[in-house]
Amino acid sequence: MPILGLPPSLYPTKPAHFDIEKVIRPNILSLHPYRCARDDYSEGILLDANENALGHSIPSPSKQDTGSTLEPELEHTLDLDLHRYPSPTHDPIKSRIAELRNLPGPEYAFLGVGSDEVIDLLMRICVAPGKEKILTTPPTYGMYAVCAQVNDVGVVKCPLELTGAFGEGGEKGRFSVRLEEMKKAIGADPSIKLIFLCSPGNPTGTLIPLRTVRELLEYENFKGVVVVDEAYIDFAEEGASAASLVHEYANLCVMQTLSKSFGLAAIRLGIAIAHPALIQILMNTKAPYNISTPTASLALSALSPPAVVSMREKLLGLGSAIGVESPTTFVLSRSTRHSPKNMVSW
Repeated sequence: MPILGLPPSLYPTKPAHFDIEKVIRPNILSLHPYRCARDDYSEGILLDANENALGHSIPSPSKQDTGSTLEPELEHTLDLDLHRYPSPTHDPIKSRIAELRNLPGPEYAFLGVGSDEVIDLLMRICVAPGKEKILTTPPTYGMYAVCAQVNDVGVVKCPLELTGAFGEGGEKGRFSVRLEEMKKAIGADPSIKLIFLCSPGNPTGTLIPLRTVRELLEYENFKGVVVVDEAYIDFAEEGASAASLVHEYANLCVMQTLSKSFGLAAIRLGIAIAHPALIQILMNTKAPYNISTPTASLALSALSPPAVVSMREKLLGLGSAIGVESPTTFVLSRSTRHSPKNMVSW
């Protein structure tokens, strides 16, 4: 069954063992998405949108208005078209992401309400509830398991390497991915549809080499999607992002966010970077207006060239100040009971 909205010229061909139509749940593949008023038009008065043409109801504060309840830092949002539904696609933001991450085009980017929405959507479109599973590599980000439980999805755990016999990180060091163990787990359970990797790791801070990611993407026994969570990628060295691989592998999804290095956790803007086929399915499945106008406005400003340059200078300054190239740090505590605040157990 063809992917609705995807031009035939954009159907994936690599890797050869991956068939995206067999990964997506049949009910999602056949889904005809909700069409909203702004799918076809981005300006003008759209009668079918049922918007309030009188404008929003929030009074503009003035110096004489001492009874205003609006926070001063939010006053600028009143100048936005709050009475209109936002864009369902936010193409200008995707274009800036494509430029920032050296993607072939904006069709490789998807915007979510934080990375958590992306995690949830990936499970909903790929993993059949009560039947199929995901694979995680603890210690890792806790929302993978939470979303799995919410969606009635099983979790196969393949812990990271915990000994430091071969140093820290890399392909064999402490908190590295145990690749052969993962392959054994995949071979033993063909119901695994998603692999979640966190790089740099939360809470480990270690980076997964692209060679390791490639080996999983090319592993013929795994027919699903490898998800690389790069929330902290801007704290790593240049060229470390798996986003550079999406034009080669249709079975890869890279998650990023504006919450960490951009310092915009409050606006809830997550990013999925993947082949246009998977991006189209995410677009078909998401809520019509998942990204609000205030969030989009702030994100567009944050992704402007001057803002990106400023962000990178701050990160470089932070690294120099603490004497490391990568300032990603976490505090780990192995415990079978409760962990103190800001510490992690697994």
